Amino acid sequence: MADSSDRAGLEFRGISKHYGTVRAVDNVDLQVPRGQFLTLLGPSGSGKTTMLMMIAGFISPTSGRMLLDGTDITDRQPEKRNFGMVFQGYALFPHLSVFDNVAFPLKVRRLSGDEMRGRVKKALDLVQLGPLADRLPRQLSGGQQQRVALARALVFNPEILLLDEPLGALDRKLRQEVQIELKELHRRVRTTFIYVTHDQEEALSMSDRIAIVRDGRFVQIGTPDELYETPRTRFVAGFLGESNFLRGTVRGSESGEINYEIGGEQYRQRANGRIPPAGDPILVAMRPEKVRIAAQRPTGAANAIEGTIRNWNYFGSTFHMTIVHPALGDIVVSCPAWRTQIMPENGQRLWIDWDADAGVVVADD
Repeated sequence: MADSSDRAGLEFRGISKHYGTVRAVDNVDLQVPRGQFLTLLGPSGSGKTTMLMMIAGFISPTSGRMLLDGTDITDRQPEKRNFGMVFQGYALFPHLSVFDNVAFPLKVRRLSGDEMRGRVKKALDLVQLGPLADRLPRQLSGGQQQRVALARALVFNPEILLLDEPLGALDRKLRQEVQIELKELHRRVRTTFIYVTHDQEEALSMSDRIAIVRDGRFVQIGTPDELYETPRTRFVAGFLGESNFLRGTVRGSESGEINYEIGGEQYRQRANGRIPPAGDPILVAMRPEKVRIAAQRPTGAANAIEGTIRNWNYFGSTFHMTIVHPALGDIVVSCPAWRTQIMPENGQRLWIDWDADAGVVVADD
Protein backbone atom coordinates (compact mmCIF):
# COMPACT_ATOMS: atom_id res chain seq x y z
CA MET A 1 0.00 0.00 0.00
CA ALA A 2 2.66 2.53 1.01
CA ASP A 3 5.42 3.57 -1.37
CA SER A 4 8.59 1.50 -0.90
CA SER A 5 11.09 3.81 -2.55
CA ASP A 6 14.75 4.03 -1.59
CA ARG A 7 14.27 7.04 0.66
CA ALA A 8 16.00 7.07 4.03
CA GLY A 9 13.14 5.79 6.19
CA LEU A 10 13.13 6.13 9.98
CA GLU A 11 16.20 7.19 11.95
CA PHE A 12 17.03 7.49 15.66
CA ARG A 13 19.84 9.86 16.59
CA GLY A 14 20.92 9.52 20.19
CA ILE A 15 17.38 8.82 21.45
CA SER A 16 16.99 8.48 25.23
CA LYS A 17 14.05 8.25 27.60
CA HIS A 18 14.64 8.68 31.32
CA TYR A 19 12.17 8.32 34.17
CA GLY A 20 14.04 9.92 37.04
CA THR A 21 17.18 7.83 37.46
CA VAL A 22 15.80 4.98 35.33
CA ARG A 23 17.15 4.93 31.76
CA ALA A 24 14.36 3.13 29.89
CA VAL A 25 16.05 3.96 26.57
CA ASP A 26 19.68 4.97 26.69
CA ASN A 27 21.22 6.95 23.81
CA VAL A 28 20.34 4.66 20.90
CA ASP A 29 20.94 5.11 17.19
CA LEU A 30 18.89 3.23 14.60
CA GLN A 31 18.14 3.30 10.89
CA VAL A 32 15.14 1.51 9.40
CA PRO A 33 15.07 1.71 5.58
CA ARG A 34 11.68 2.02 3.92
CA GLY A 35 9.88 -1.25 3.35
CA GLN A 36 11.86 -3.21 5.93
CA PHE A 37 10.39 -5.59 8.53
CA LEU A 38 12.32 -4.76 11.71
CA THR A 39 11.68 -6.55 14.99
CA LEU A 40 12.63 -5.10 18.37
CA LEU A 41 13.34 -8.22 20.42
CA GLY A 42 14.12 -8.29 24.11
CA PRO A 43 13.01 -9.44 27.55
CA SER A 44 10.28 -7.66 29.51
CA GLY A 45 11.47 -4.29 30.76
CA SER A 46 14.25 -3.99 28.19
CA GLY A 47 12.86 -0.78 26.65
CA LYS A 48 11.50 -2.08 23.35
CA THR A 49 7.89 -0.95 23.91
CA THR A 50 9.11 2.47 25.08
CA MET A 51 10.98 2.77 21.77
CA LEU A 52 7.81 1.87 19.86
CA MET A 53 5.73 4.39 21.80
CA MET A 54 8.28 7.11 20.99
CA ILE A 55 8.07 6.23 17.30
CA ALA A 56 4.28 6.48 17.52
CA GLY A 57 4.56 9.85 19.28
CA PHE A 58 2.78 8.74 22.45
CA ILE A 59 5.97 9.27 24.50
CA SER A 60 8.43 12.14 24.04
CA PRO A 61 12.15 11.36 24.24
CA THR A 62 14.22 12.97 26.97
CA SER A 63 16.96 13.68 24.44
CA GLY A 64 17.88 12.91 20.84
CA ARG A 65 16.07 13.38 17.55
CA MET A 66 13.86 11.19 15.36
CA LEU A 67 13.78 11.63 11.59
CA LEU A 68 11.56 10.30 8.81
CA ASP A 69 13.08 10.54 5.34
CA GLY A 70 15.44 13.20 6.70
CA THR A 71 12.67 15.34 8.24
CA ASP A 72 12.69 15.83 12.01
CA ILE A 73 9.47 14.41 13.50
CA THR A 74 10.54 14.35 17.16
CA ASP A 75 7.93 16.90 18.23
CA ARG A 76 5.25 15.94 15.72
CA GLN A 77 1.94 14.91 17.28
CA PRO A 78 0.86 11.24 16.88
CA GLU A 79 -2.09 12.08 14.62
CA LYS A 80 0.25 14.00 12.29
CA ARG A 81 2.71 11.13 11.83
CA ASN A 82 0.54 8.92 9.60
CA PHE A 83 1.70 5.75 11.36
CA GLY A 84 -0.58 2.73 11.79
CA MET A 85 -0.60 0.75 15.03
CA VAL A 86 -1.74 -2.73 16.05
CA PHE A 87 -1.92 -3.64 19.75
CA GLN A 88 -2.02 -7.03 21.45
CA GLY A 89 -5.66 -6.50 22.46
CA TYR A 90 -6.68 -5.32 18.94
CA ALA A 91 -8.76 -2.41 20.42
CA LEU A 92 -11.71 -3.01 18.08
CA PHE A 93 -15.01 -1.19 18.65
CA PRO A 94 -17.36 -3.98 19.81
CA HIS A 95 -20.54 -2.22 18.60
CA LEU A 96 -19.22 -1.56 15.08
CA SER A 97 -19.15 -4.01 12.19
CA VAL A 98 -15.91 -5.19 10.63
CA PHE A 99 -16.47 -2.71 7.79
CA ASP A 100 -17.03 0.22 10.15
CA ASN A 101 -14.06 -0.69 12.33
CA VAL A 102 -11.80 -0.62 9.30
CA ALA A 103 -13.45 2.54 7.96
CA PHE A 104 -13.03 4.46 11.22
CA PRO A 105 -9.58 6.02 10.42
CA LEU A 106 -10.93 7.14 7.03
CA LYS A 107 -14.01 8.77 8.60
CA VAL A 108 -11.72 10.69 10.94
CA ARG A 109 -9.84 11.88 7.86
CA ARG A 110 -13.18 12.83 6.23
CA LEU A 111 -12.77 10.79 3.06
CA SER A 112 -15.66 10.68 0.65
CA GLY A 113 -18.05 7.72 0.77
CA ASP A 114 -16.98 6.17 -2.52
CA GLU A 115 -13.26 6.43 -1.80
CA MET A 116 -13.76 5.16 1.74
CA ARG A 117 -15.73 2.11 0.58
CA GLY A 118 -13.10 1.31 -2.05
CA ARG A 119 -10.25 1.52 0.43
CA VAL A 120 -12.05 -0.58 3.05
CA LYS A 121 -12.85 -3.27 0.49
CA LYS A 122 -9.24 -3.32 -0.66
CA ALA A 123 -7.96 -3.58 2.93
CA LEU A 124 -10.40 -6.37 3.84
CA ASP A 125 -9.53 -8.29 0.69
CA LEU A 126 -5.86 -7.90 1.60
CA VAL A 127 -6.44 -9.75 4.89
CA GLN A 128 -8.98 -12.14 3.33
CA LEU A 129 -11.98 -10.87 5.32
CA GLY A 130 -14.12 -9.40 2.53
CA PRO A 131 -17.05 -11.81 3.09
CA LEU A 132 -17.15 -10.94 6.83
CA ALA A 133 -17.54 -7.17 6.47
CA ASP A 134 -20.96 -7.08 8.17
CA ARG A 135 -20.03 -9.13 11.23
CA LEU A 136 -19.37 -7.76 14.71
CA PRO A 137 -16.01 -8.43 16.42
CA ARG A 138 -17.62 -10.88 18.88
CA GLN A 139 -18.65 -13.04 15.92
CA LEU A 140 -15.02 -13.48 14.84
CA SER A 141 -12.22 -15.77 16.00
CA GLY A 142 -9.12 -14.31 17.61
CA GLY A 143 -7.17 -14.63 14.38
CA GLN A 144 -9.92 -12.88 12.42
CA GLN A 145 -10.06 -10.04 14.93
CA GLN A 146 -6.31 -9.64 14.55
CA ARG A 147 -6.76 -9.35 10.78
CA VAL A 148 -9.40 -6.66 11.25
CA ALA A 149 -6.94 -4.70 13.39
CA LEU A 150 -4.32 -5.08 10.65
CA ALA A 151 -6.74 -3.93 7.95
CA ARG A 152 -7.72 -0.88 10.03
CA ALA A 153 -4.05 0.02 10.56
CA LEU A 154 -3.25 -0.31 6.83
CA VAL A 155 -6.39 1.23 5.28
CA PHE A 156 -5.08 4.81 5.31
CA ASN A 157 -1.72 3.90 3.70
CA PRO A 158 0.53 4.57 6.72
CA GLU A 159 4.17 5.48 6.34
CA ILE A 160 5.05 2.89 9.00
CA LEU A 161 3.06 0.08 10.66
CA LEU A 162 3.85 -0.38 14.36
CA LEU A 163 2.95 -3.73 15.96
CA ASP A 164 3.13 -4.16 19.73
CA GLU A 165 3.11 -7.91 20.52
CA PRO A 166 0.01 -8.37 18.31
CA LEU A 167 0.03 -12.19 18.50
CA GLY A 168 0.29 -12.48 22.26
CA ALA A 169 -3.40 -13.30 22.75
CA LEU A 170 -3.42 -16.16 20.23
CA ASP A 171 -2.81 -19.84 20.97
CA ARG A 172 0.42 -21.39 19.69
CA LYS A 173 -0.96 -23.03 16.54
CA LEU A 174 -2.87 -19.93 15.46
CA ARG A 175 0.10 -17.73 16.29
CA GLN A 176 2.29 -19.76 13.94
CA GLU A 177 -0.30 -19.49 11.17
CA VAL A 178 -0.59 -15.71 11.57
CA GLN A 179 3.19 -15.33 11.55
CA ILE A 180 3.21 -16.75 8.03
CA GLU A 181 0.31 -14.49 7.01
CA LEU A 182 2.00 -11.39 8.45
CA LYS A 183 5.21 -12.07 6.54
CA GLU A 184 3.24 -12.57 3.33
CA LEU A 185 1.22 -9.41 4.00
CA HIS A 186 4.43 -7.43 4.41
CA ARG A 187 5.76 -8.85 1.15
CA ARG A 188 2.65 -7.63 -0.65
CA VAL A 189 2.24 -4.16 0.83
CA ARG A 190 5.96 -3.32 1.35
CA THR A 191 5.09 -0.88 4.12
CA THR A 192 7.75 -0.51 6.81
CA PHE A 193 6.85 -2.83 9.71
CA ILE A 194 8.32 -2.26 13.18
CA TYR A 195 7.37 -5.17 15.38
CA VAL A 196 7.85 -5.60 19.15
CA THR A 197 8.05 -9.03 20.75
CA HIS A 198 9.87 -11.09 23.37
CA ASP A 199 9.21 -14.26 21.34
CA GLN A 200 12.37 -15.42 19.57
CA GLU A 201 10.48 -17.67 17.15
CA GLU A 202 8.34 -14.79 15.95
CA ALA A 203 11.41 -12.64 15.40
CA LEU A 204 13.31 -15.31 13.48
CA SER A 205 10.41 -16.34 11.26
CA MET A 206 9.19 -12.93 10.11
CA SER A 207 11.92 -10.28 10.25
CA ASP A 208 14.22 -8.80 7.66
CA ARG A 209 16.33 -7.53 10.56
CA ILE A 210 16.21 -7.96 14.32
CA ALA A 211 17.40 -5.43 16.89
CA ILE A 212 18.07 -7.14 20.22
CA VAL A 213 17.32 -4.81 23.12
CA ARG A 214 18.77 -5.03 26.62
CA ASP A 215 18.64 -2.41 29.35
CA GLY A 216 17.48 0.27 26.93
CA ARG A 217 20.22 -0.31 24.38
CA PHE A 218 20.76 -2.31 21.20
CA VAL A 219 23.25 -5.08 21.86
CA GLN A 220 23.24 -6.43 18.28
CA ILE A 221 21.33 -5.69 15.08
CA GLY A 222 21.34 -7.96 12.05
CA THR A 223 19.45 -10.41 9.89
CA PRO A 224 17.92 -13.44 11.65
CA ASP A 225 20.60 -15.81 10.32
CA GLU A 226 23.43 -13.42 11.27
CA LEU A 227 22.21 -13.16 14.85
CA TYR A 228 21.49 -16.87 15.20
CA GLU A 229 24.70 -18.13 13.58
CA THR A 230 27.15 -15.44 14.74
CA PRO A 231 26.00 -13.88 18.01
CA ARG A 232 28.58 -11.51 19.46
CA THR A 233 27.77 -11.93 23.14
CA ARG A 234 26.62 -14.57 25.59
CA PHE A 235 23.36 -12.67 26.08
CA VAL A 236 22.50 -12.71 22.36
CA ALA A 237 23.44 -16.39 21.99
CA GLY A 238 21.34 -17.33 25.01
CA PHE A 239 18.36 -15.10 24.30
CA LEU A 240 17.93 -15.81 20.58
CA GLY A 241 17.51 -19.57 20.72
CA GLU A 242 19.27 -22.09 22.96
CA SER A 243 23.03 -22.42 23.30
CA ASN A 244 25.63 -24.44 25.13
CA PHE A 245 28.47 -22.40 26.61
CA LEU A 246 31.97 -23.85 26.85
CA ARG A 247 34.34 -21.82 29.03
CA GLY A 248 38.03 -22.62 28.67
CA THR A 249 41.58 -21.32 28.40
CA VAL A 250 43.38 -20.70 25.10
CA ARG A 251 46.43 -22.91 24.60
CA GLY A 252 47.37 -21.84 21.09
CA SER A 253 46.17 -21.61 17.49
CA GLU A 254 46.87 -23.22 14.14
CA SER A 255 45.46 -22.68 10.64
CA GLY A 256 42.73 -20.35 11.86
CA GLU A 257 41.62 -22.69 14.65
CA ILE A 258 41.91 -21.98 18.36
CA ASN A 259 43.04 -24.76 20.66
CA TYR A 260 41.52 -24.36 24.10
CA GLU A 261 41.46 -26.42 27.28
CA ILE A 262 38.69 -27.36 29.68
CA GLY A 263 39.40 -29.68 32.60
CA GLY A 264 42.69 -30.90 31.17
CA GLU A 265 41.22 -31.83 27.76
CA GLN A 266 41.80 -29.80 24.59
CA TYR A 267 39.21 -28.77 22.01
CA ARG A 268 39.28 -26.98 18.67
CA GLN A 269 37.28 -23.95 17.62
CA ARG A 270 37.33 -22.10 14.32
CA ALA A 271 38.22 -18.45 14.93
CA ASN A 272 35.50 -15.95 13.99
CA GLY A 273 37.52 -12.83 14.71
CA ARG A 274 40.66 -11.91 16.62
CA ILE A 275 42.55 -14.95 17.89
CA PRO A 276 43.19 -14.48 21.61
CA PRO A 277 46.69 -15.17 22.90
CA ALA A 278 47.58 -18.29 24.86
CA GLY A 279 46.49 -18.09 28.47
CA ASP A 280 43.44 -15.91 27.76
CA PRO A 281 39.98 -17.13 28.73
CA ILE A 282 37.59 -18.12 25.93
CA LEU A 283 33.83 -18.59 25.80
CA VAL A 284 32.32 -20.64 22.98
CA ALA A 285 28.57 -20.72 22.23
CA MET A 286 27.27 -23.79 20.41
CA ARG A 287 23.73 -24.54 19.25
CA PRO A 288 22.23 -27.90 20.37
CA GLU A 289 21.43 -29.01 16.80
CA LYS A 290 25.14 -28.80 15.87
CA VAL A 291 26.08 -31.58 18.29
CA ARG A 292 26.04 -35.22 17.10
CA ILE A 293 25.52 -38.36 19.18
CA ALA A 294 27.04 -41.83 18.72
CA ALA A 295 27.21 -45.12 20.57
CA GLN A 296 30.97 -45.42 19.96
CA ARG A 297 33.75 -42.83 19.91
CA PRO A 298 33.61 -41.19 16.44
CA THR A 299 36.79 -41.32 14.36
CA GLY A 300 38.34 -38.14 13.05
CA ALA A 301 36.11 -35.85 15.10
CA ALA A 302 37.43 -32.37 15.87
CA ASN A 303 35.87 -32.55 19.33
CA ALA A 304 34.47 -35.62 21.10
CA ILE A 305 33.53 -36.44 24.68
CA GLU A 306 31.77 -39.28 26.48
CA GLY A 307 28.87 -38.33 28.70
CA THR A 308 25.73 -39.56 30.41
CA ILE A 309 22.12 -38.75 29.51
CA ARG A 310 20.65 -36.81 32.42
CA ASN A 311 17.22 -36.40 30.83
CA TRP A 312 15.57 -36.42 27.42
CA ASN A 313 12.35 -35.41 25.66
CA TYR A 314 10.71 -36.55 22.45
CA PHE A 315 9.15 -33.81 20.29
CA GLY A 316 8.09 -35.89 17.30
CA SER A 317 10.67 -34.62 14.85
CA THR A 318 13.52 -34.37 17.37
CA PHE A 319 15.02 -35.78 20.53
CA HIS A 320 16.12 -33.15 23.02
CA MET A 321 18.73 -34.48 25.45
CA THR A 322 20.84 -33.15 28.29
CA ILE A 323 24.24 -34.87 28.41
CA VAL A 324 26.31 -34.40 31.55
CA HIS A 325 30.13 -34.37 31.44
CA PRO A 326 32.45 -34.01 34.46
CA ALA A 327 34.35 -31.00 33.05
CA LEU A 328 31.93 -29.44 30.55
CA GLY A 329 28.83 -29.77 32.70
CA ASP A 330 25.46 -30.07 30.94
CA ILE A 331 25.49 -30.18 27.12
CA VAL A 332 22.10 -29.88 25.41
CA VAL A 333 21.71 -31.85 22.18
CA SER A 334 18.87 -31.65 19.65
CA CYS A 335 18.93 -34.35 16.98
CA PRO A 336 16.46 -35.56 14.32
CA ALA A 337 14.46 -38.45 15.75
CA TRP A 338 14.13 -40.25 12.42
CA ARG A 339 17.90 -40.37 11.86
CA THR A 340 19.20 -41.34 15.27
CA GLN A 341 20.22 -44.94 15.85
CA ILE A 342 20.18 -44.50 19.61
CA MET A 343 16.99 -44.71 21.64
CA PRO A 344 17.81 -42.52 24.63
CA GLU A 345 17.43 -43.62 28.24
CA ASN A 346 18.28 -41.74 31.41
CA GLY A 347 21.71 -42.79 32.68
CA GLN A 348 22.80 -44.10 29.30
CA ARG A 349 26.45 -43.52 28.31
CA LEU A 350 27.15 -42.23 24.81
CA TRP A 351 29.54 -40.10 22.80
CA ILE A 352 28.89 -36.63 21.44
CA ASP A 353 31.03 -34.74 18.95
CA TRP A 354 31.01 -31.42 17.11
CA ASP A 355 32.98 -29.72 14.36
CA ALA A 356 35.48 -26.92 14.94
CA ASP A 357 33.12 -24.48 13.23
CA ALA A 358 30.00 -25.65 15.08
CA GLY A 359 30.41 -22.94 17.72
CA VAL A 360 31.26 -19.27 17.80
CA VAL A 361 33.48 -17.30 20.17
CA VAL A 362 31.36 -14.78 22.11
CA ALA A 363 32.02 -12.00 24.60
CA ASP A 364 31.12 -12.85 28.19
CA ASP A 365 28.58 -10.29 29.37
